Amino acid sequence: MATGVLKNVEIKGIACAVPDHIVKNEEYCDVFGAENVQKFINMTGIKTRHVALDEQCASDLCFVAAKRLMEKLNWEPSSIDALILITQTPDYAVPATACVLQHRLGLSEDCIAFDVNLGCSAYVYGVWLAASTISTQNLSRVLLLSGDTSNFGINPKDSATAMLFGDGGTATAFERSEGKEIKYFLKTKGSGYKCIMVPAGHARNRSKVGVEAADCELAMNGSDVFSFTITDVPKSIKTFMSQYNINNNDIDMYVFHQANKFIIKHLAKKLAIPAEKLPISIDRYGNTSGESIPLTLVDALGGEKSNETVRLLLCGFGVGLSWGGIYLDIDKSVCLPMIYTNDYFKED
Repeated sequence: MATGVLKNVEIKGIACAVPDHIVKNEEYCDVFGAENVQKFINMTGIKTRHVALDEQCASDLCFVAAKRLMEKLNWEPSSIDALILITQTPDYAVPATACVLQHRLGLSEDCIAFDVNLGCSAYVYGVWLAASTISTQNLSRVLLLSGDTSNFGINPKDSATAMLFGDGGTATAFERSEGKEIKYFLKTKGSGYKCIMVPAGHARNRSKVGVEAADCELAMNGSDVFSFTITDVPKSIKTFMSQYNINNNDIDMYVFHQANKFIIKHLAKKLAIPAEKLPISIDRYGNTSGESIPLTLVDALGGEKSNETVRLLLCGFGVGLSWGGIYLDIDKSVCLPMIYTNDYFKED
Protein backbone atom coordinates (compact mmCIF):
# COMPACT_ATOMS: atom_id res chain seq x y z
CA MET A 1 0.00 0.00 0.00
CA ALA A 2 1.44 3.37 -1.04
CA THR A 3 1.38 5.70 1.97
CA GLY A 4 3.08 8.93 2.90
CA VAL A 5 2.97 12.43 4.32
CA LEU A 6 2.93 15.51 2.11
CA LYS A 7 4.29 18.50 3.99
CA ASN A 8 3.80 22.27 3.79
CA VAL A 9 0.54 22.26 1.83
CA GLU A 10 -3.08 22.89 2.73
CA ILE A 11 -6.53 23.27 1.18
CA LYS A 12 -7.59 26.92 1.04
CA GLY A 13 -11.02 26.50 -0.51
CA ILE A 14 -13.56 24.07 -1.98
CA ALA A 15 -16.43 24.94 -4.31
CA CYS A 16 -19.02 22.75 -6.01
CA ALA A 17 -21.43 23.43 -8.86
CA VAL A 18 -24.34 21.18 -9.81
CA PRO A 19 -26.96 21.56 -12.55
CA ASP A 20 -30.16 23.40 -11.73
CA HIS A 21 -32.11 20.56 -13.31
CA ILE A 22 -33.43 18.09 -10.71
CA VAL A 23 -34.72 14.62 -11.56
CA LYS A 24 -36.83 12.63 -9.08
CA ASN A 25 -36.35 8.89 -9.23
CA GLU A 26 -40.08 8.47 -8.72
CA GLU A 27 -40.42 9.71 -12.30
CA TYR A 28 -39.09 6.31 -13.47
CA CYS A 29 -42.12 4.37 -12.22
CA ASP A 30 -43.57 4.22 -15.75
CA VAL A 31 -40.26 2.80 -17.07
CA PHE A 32 -39.30 0.26 -14.41
CA GLY A 33 -42.47 -0.14 -12.37
CA ALA A 34 -43.30 1.50 -9.04
CA GLU A 35 -42.23 -1.51 -6.95
CA ASN A 36 -38.79 -1.75 -8.61
CA VAL A 37 -38.21 1.98 -8.32
CA GLN A 38 -39.05 1.93 -4.62
CA LYS A 39 -36.67 -0.99 -4.05
CA PHE A 40 -33.93 0.95 -5.80
CA ILE A 41 -34.59 4.04 -3.68
CA ASN A 42 -34.63 2.00 -0.47
CA MET A 43 -31.30 0.31 -1.26
CA THR A 44 -29.36 3.23 -2.73
CA GLY A 45 -30.99 6.03 -0.75
CA ILE A 46 -31.24 8.14 -3.92
CA LYS A 47 -34.44 10.19 -4.15
CA THR A 48 -33.34 13.06 -6.40
CA ARG A 49 -30.38 13.87 -8.64
CA HIS A 50 -29.03 16.96 -10.36
CA VAL A 51 -28.70 16.12 -14.05
CA ALA A 52 -26.88 18.23 -16.63
CA LEU A 53 -28.63 19.76 -19.60
CA ASP A 54 -27.68 18.31 -22.99
CA GLU A 55 -25.43 21.32 -23.60
CA GLN A 56 -23.68 21.13 -20.19
CA CYS A 57 -20.36 19.34 -19.80
CA ALA A 58 -18.38 18.48 -16.69
CA SER A 59 -15.97 21.25 -17.66
CA ASP A 60 -18.79 23.82 -17.52
CA LEU A 61 -19.61 22.86 -13.94
CA CYS A 62 -15.93 22.83 -12.95
CA PHE A 63 -15.47 26.24 -14.60
CA VAL A 64 -18.30 27.79 -12.57
CA ALA A 65 -16.91 26.28 -9.34
CA ALA A 66 -13.34 27.39 -10.11
CA LYS A 67 -14.38 30.91 -11.06
CA ARG A 68 -16.36 31.36 -7.85
CA LEU A 69 -13.53 29.93 -5.76
CA MET A 70 -10.88 32.17 -7.34
CA GLU A 71 -13.08 35.21 -6.69
CA LYS A 72 -13.65 34.19 -3.06
CA LEU A 73 -9.92 33.69 -2.44
CA ASN A 74 -8.93 36.79 -4.44
CA TRP A 75 -6.56 34.62 -6.47
CA GLU A 76 -5.32 36.33 -9.60
CA PRO A 77 -5.33 33.95 -12.59
CA SER A 78 -1.62 34.63 -13.10
CA SER A 79 -0.85 33.32 -9.58
CA ILE A 80 -2.00 29.73 -10.29
CA ASP A 81 0.86 27.38 -11.14
CA ALA A 82 -1.07 24.26 -12.14
CA LEU A 83 -4.56 23.13 -13.10
CA ILE A 84 -5.41 19.43 -12.81
CA LEU A 85 -8.72 18.13 -14.13
CA ILE A 86 -9.90 14.66 -13.14
CA THR A 87 -12.83 13.43 -15.19
CA GLN A 88 -14.15 10.46 -17.15
CA THR A 89 -16.38 12.67 -19.28
CA PRO A 90 -13.99 15.10 -21.01
CA ASP A 91 -15.19 17.59 -23.63
CA TYR A 92 -13.24 15.91 -26.42
CA ALA A 93 -11.09 12.85 -27.09
CA VAL A 94 -8.38 15.39 -28.02
CA PRO A 95 -7.26 17.87 -26.65
CA ALA A 96 -7.14 17.57 -22.86
CA THR A 97 -10.07 19.48 -21.37
CA ALA A 98 -7.70 21.05 -18.82
CA CYS A 99 -6.21 23.05 -21.70
CA VAL A 100 -9.66 24.38 -22.58
CA LEU A 101 -10.27 25.34 -18.94
CA GLN A 102 -6.85 26.98 -18.64
CA HIS A 103 -7.92 29.23 -21.52
CA ARG A 104 -11.44 29.87 -20.23
CA LEU A 105 -10.19 30.77 -16.74
CA GLY A 106 -7.57 33.15 -18.13
CA LEU A 107 -4.65 31.34 -16.50
CA SER A 108 -1.06 32.08 -17.46
CA GLU A 109 0.71 30.24 -20.27
CA ASP A 110 3.22 29.25 -17.57
CA CYS A 111 0.46 27.24 -15.85
CA ILE A 112 0.73 23.44 -16.03
CA ALA A 113 -2.58 21.95 -17.25
CA PHE A 114 -3.49 18.29 -17.78
CA ASP A 115 -6.29 15.72 -17.46
CA VAL A 116 -6.42 12.54 -15.38
CA ASN A 117 -8.86 9.71 -16.15
CA LEU A 118 -10.17 8.38 -12.83
CA GLY A 119 -13.66 7.78 -11.46
CA CYS A 120 -14.77 7.00 -7.92
CA SER A 121 -11.28 7.38 -6.40
CA ALA A 122 -10.62 10.58 -8.36
CA TYR A 123 -10.66 13.03 -5.47
CA VAL A 124 -8.29 11.20 -3.12
CA TYR A 125 -5.86 10.59 -5.98
CA GLY A 126 -6.32 14.23 -7.01
CA VAL A 127 -5.58 15.55 -3.51
CA TRP A 128 -2.43 13.43 -3.44
CA LEU A 129 -1.37 14.65 -6.90
CA ALA A 130 -2.13 18.33 -6.32
CA ALA A 131 -0.52 18.34 -2.88
CA SER A 132 2.51 16.46 -4.24
CA THR A 133 3.17 19.12 -6.86
CA ILE A 134 3.39 21.74 -4.12
CA SER A 135 5.15 19.61 -1.51
CA THR A 136 7.87 18.35 -3.86
CA GLN A 137 8.08 21.00 -6.61
CA ASN A 138 8.58 24.74 -6.70
CA LEU A 139 4.85 25.52 -7.01
CA SER A 140 2.76 27.70 -4.72
CA ARG A 141 -0.86 27.42 -5.91
CA VAL A 142 -2.69 24.54 -7.61
CA LEU A 143 -6.32 24.18 -8.70
CA LEU A 144 -7.74 20.65 -8.61
CA LEU A 145 -10.93 20.27 -10.63
CA SER A 146 -13.00 17.10 -10.42
CA GLY A 147 -16.24 16.64 -12.32
CA ASP A 148 -18.38 14.34 -14.41
CA THR A 149 -21.61 14.36 -16.34
CA SER A 150 -22.04 10.62 -15.93
CA ASN A 151 -25.58 10.56 -17.30
CA PHE A 152 -24.08 11.27 -20.73
CA GLY A 153 -23.10 7.60 -21.13
CA ILE A 154 -25.98 5.86 -19.39
CA ASN A 155 -28.59 3.58 -20.92
CA PRO A 156 -31.93 5.11 -19.83
CA LYS A 157 -33.49 1.63 -19.87
CA ASP A 158 -30.90 0.06 -17.57
CA SER A 159 -32.44 0.03 -14.08
CA ALA A 160 -29.01 -0.52 -12.45
CA THR A 161 -27.60 2.80 -13.70
CA ALA A 162 -30.40 5.01 -15.07
CA MET A 163 -31.44 6.22 -11.60
CA LEU A 164 -27.97 6.12 -9.99
CA PHE A 165 -25.80 8.99 -11.17
CA GLY A 166 -25.86 12.71 -10.52
CA ASP A 167 -23.73 15.32 -12.28
CA GLY A 168 -21.43 17.95 -10.80
CA GLY A 169 -18.15 19.80 -10.92
CA THR A 170 -15.83 20.84 -8.10
CA ALA A 171 -12.78 23.02 -7.55
CA THR A 172 -10.27 22.71 -4.71
CA ALA A 173 -7.55 25.29 -4.11
CA PHE A 174 -4.19 24.17 -2.71
CA GLU A 175 -1.49 26.51 -1.44
CA ARG A 176 1.95 26.16 0.08
CA SER A 177 1.64 26.54 3.85
CA GLU A 178 4.49 25.90 6.24
CA GLY A 179 3.77 23.37 8.94
CA LYS A 180 0.61 21.88 7.38
CA GLU A 181 0.52 18.30 6.13
CA ILE A 182 -1.64 15.70 4.40
CA LYS A 183 -1.40 11.94 5.01
CA TYR A 184 -2.53 9.48 2.33
CA PHE A 185 -2.82 5.90 1.15
CA LEU A 186 -3.49 4.72 -2.42
CA LYS A 187 -4.20 1.28 -3.89
CA THR A 188 -5.15 -0.32 -7.21
CA LYS A 189 -6.58 -3.73 -8.11
CA GLY A 190 -6.45 -3.72 -11.91
CA SER A 191 -7.60 -7.35 -12.05
CA GLY A 192 -11.09 -5.94 -11.44
CA TYR A 193 -11.02 -3.47 -14.33
CA LYS A 194 -14.09 -5.06 -15.93
CA CYS A 195 -16.28 -4.50 -12.85
CA ILE A 196 -17.21 -0.95 -13.94
CA MET A 197 -16.60 -0.40 -17.60
CA VAL A 198 -17.59 1.10 -20.96
CA PRO A 199 -16.44 -1.80 -23.17
CA ALA A 200 -16.37 -0.11 -26.59
CA GLY A 201 -16.01 3.23 -28.29
CA HIS A 202 -12.27 3.78 -27.83
CA ALA A 203 -9.03 2.28 -29.12
CA ARG A 204 -9.41 -1.27 -27.76
CA ASN A 205 -12.80 -1.83 -29.40
CA ARG A 206 -13.04 1.00 -31.89
CA SER A 207 -14.53 -0.89 -34.83
CA LYS A 208 -18.27 -0.47 -35.22
CA VAL A 209 -18.54 -3.94 -36.77
CA GLY A 210 -20.25 -6.27 -34.32
CA VAL A 211 -20.43 -3.62 -31.59
CA GLU A 212 -23.80 -3.26 -29.90
CA ALA A 213 -24.99 0.17 -28.78
CA ALA A 214 -24.99 -1.09 -25.18
CA ASP A 215 -21.24 -1.76 -25.44
CA CYS A 216 -20.69 2.00 -25.60
CA GLU A 217 -22.60 2.54 -22.34
CA LEU A 218 -21.54 2.02 -18.75
CA ALA A 219 -21.84 -1.54 -17.45
CA MET A 220 -21.38 -2.47 -13.80
CA ASN A 221 -21.04 -5.77 -11.93
CA GLY A 222 -22.75 -4.70 -8.73
CA SER A 223 -22.03 -7.81 -6.68
CA ASP A 224 -18.28 -7.77 -7.40
CA VAL A 225 -18.07 -4.04 -6.65
CA PHE A 226 -19.94 -4.53 -3.38
CA SER A 227 -17.68 -7.42 -2.35
CA PHE A 228 -14.55 -5.39 -3.11
CA THR A 229 -15.83 -2.34 -1.25
CA ILE A 230 -16.81 -4.01 1.99
CA THR A 231 -13.71 -6.24 2.07
CA ASP A 232 -10.70 -4.35 0.71
CA VAL A 233 -11.65 -0.78 1.59
CA PRO A 234 -12.19 -1.09 5.39
CA LYS A 235 -9.12 -3.30 5.67
CA SER A 236 -6.99 -0.60 4.02
CA ILE A 237 -8.49 2.16 6.17
CA LYS A 238 -7.72 0.21 9.35
CA THR A 239 -4.13 -0.43 8.21
CA PHE A 240 -3.67 3.24 7.33
CA MET A 241 -5.05 4.46 10.66
CA SER A 242 -2.88 2.01 12.55
CA GLN A 243 0.27 3.04 10.65
CA TYR A 244 -0.21 6.70 11.57
CA ASN A 245 -1.71 6.11 15.05
CA ILE A 246 -5.05 7.65 14.08
CA ASN A 247 -8.10 6.59 16.05
CA ASN A 248 -11.79 7.43 15.87
CA ASN A 249 -11.35 10.27 18.34
CA ASP A 250 -8.88 11.93 15.95
CA ILE A 251 -11.51 12.15 13.20
CA ASP A 252 -14.41 14.60 13.21
CA MET A 253 -15.88 13.52 9.86
CA TYR A 254 -15.51 10.47 7.64
CA VAL A 255 -16.34 11.56 4.10
CA PHE A 256 -16.78 8.56 1.80
CA HIS A 257 -17.47 8.28 -1.89
CA GLN A 258 -21.26 8.26 -2.17
CA ALA A 259 -21.63 4.92 -3.96
CA ASN A 260 -24.96 4.01 -2.41
CA LYS A 261 -26.54 4.04 1.04
CA PHE A 262 -26.26 0.26 1.45
CA ILE A 263 -22.48 0.28 0.89
CA ILE A 264 -21.91 3.36 3.08
CA LYS A 265 -23.83 1.74 5.96
CA HIS A 266 -21.77 -1.45 5.67
CA LEU A 267 -18.52 0.54 5.76
CA ALA A 268 -19.72 2.51 8.79
CA LYS A 269 -20.57 -0.72 10.61
CA LYS A 270 -17.22 -2.35 9.82
CA LEU A 271 -15.32 0.74 10.97
CA ALA A 272 -17.58 1.52 13.97
CA ILE A 273 -18.31 5.03 12.70
CA PRO A 274 -21.11 6.89 14.52
CA ALA A 275 -23.81 8.34 12.26
CA GLU A 276 -23.08 11.93 13.32
CA LYS A 277 -19.54 11.64 11.89
CA LEU A 278 -20.69 10.35 8.49
CA PRO A 279 -22.30 13.01 6.26
CA ILE A 280 -24.56 11.76 3.46
CA SER A 281 -25.37 13.56 0.20
CA ILE A 282 -26.39 10.70 -2.09
CA ASP A 283 -30.10 11.02 -1.22
CA ARG A 284 -30.31 14.45 -2.93
CA TYR A 285 -27.45 14.35 -5.46
CA GLY A 286 -27.07 10.68 -6.43
CA ASN A 287 -23.75 8.95 -7.02
CA THR A 288 -21.63 11.84 -8.31
CA SER A 289 -18.57 9.73 -9.15
CA GLY A 290 -15.18 11.33 -8.44
CA GLU A 291 -16.62 14.60 -7.15
CA SER A 292 -18.85 13.00 -4.51
CA ILE A 293 -16.36 13.63 -1.68
CA PRO A 294 -15.91 17.41 -2.17
CA LEU A 295 -19.63 17.69 -2.99
CA THR A 296 -20.49 16.01 0.32
CA LEU A 297 -18.10 18.35 2.15
CA VAL A 298 -19.71 21.40 0.54
CA ASP A 299 -23.18 20.01 1.30
CA ALA A 300 -22.24 19.54 4.96
CA LEU A 301 -20.10 22.62 5.60
CA GLY A 302 -20.77 25.06 2.75
CA GLY A 303 -21.33 28.61 3.98
CA GLU A 304 -19.99 28.00 7.50
CA LYS A 305 -18.67 31.24 8.99
CA SER A 306 -16.64 29.46 11.66
CA ASN A 307 -12.88 29.01 11.28
CA GLU A 308 -13.12 25.96 13.52
CA THR A 309 -10.81 23.18 12.37
CA VAL A 310 -12.38 19.90 11.31
CA ARG A 311 -10.30 16.71 11.02
CA LEU A 312 -11.26 14.60 8.01
CA LEU A 313 -10.73 11.10 6.74
CA LEU A 314 -11.67 10.99 3.06
CA CYS A 315 -12.02 7.72 1.17
CA GLY A 316 -12.82 7.08 -2.49
CA PHE A 317 -13.26 3.64 -4.07
CA GLY A 318 -14.59 2.04 -7.23
CA VAL A 319 -13.88 2.02 -10.97
CA GLY A 320 -10.43 0.69 -11.78
CA LEU A 321 -10.60 -0.96 -9.32
CA SER A 322 -8.95 1.86 -7.44
CA TRP A 323 -9.16 3.25 -3.93
CA GLY A 324 -7.42 5.47 -1.44
CA GLY A 325 -7.72 7.66 1.63
CA ILE A 326 -6.65 11.08 2.85
CA TYR A 327 -6.26 12.34 6.43
CA LEU A 328 -6.06 16.11 6.84
CA ASP A 329 -7.67 19.04 8.58
CA ILE A 330 -9.40 22.07 7.09
CA ASP A 331 -11.15 25.14 8.44
CA LYS A 332 -14.93 24.80 8.09
CA SER A 333 -15.04 28.18 6.35
CA VAL A 334 -13.07 26.93 3.31
CA CYS A 335 -16.23 25.27 1.92
CA LEU A 336 -18.31 27.65 -0.19
CA PRO A 337 -22.10 27.30 -0.46
CA MET A 338 -23.41 24.93 -3.14
CA ILE A 339 -23.73 26.53 -6.59
CA TYR A 340 -26.68 25.70 -8.88
CA THR A 341 -26.23 26.55 -12.55
CA ASN A 342 -27.39 25.94 -16.10
CA ASP A 343 -24.41 27.75 -17.61
CA TYR A 344 -22.47 26.13 -20.44
CA PHE A 345 -19.67 27.08 -22.82
CA LYS A 346 -20.64 28.46 -26.21
CA GLU A 347 -17.74 27.92 -28.60
CA ASP A 348 -16.81 30.60 -31.15
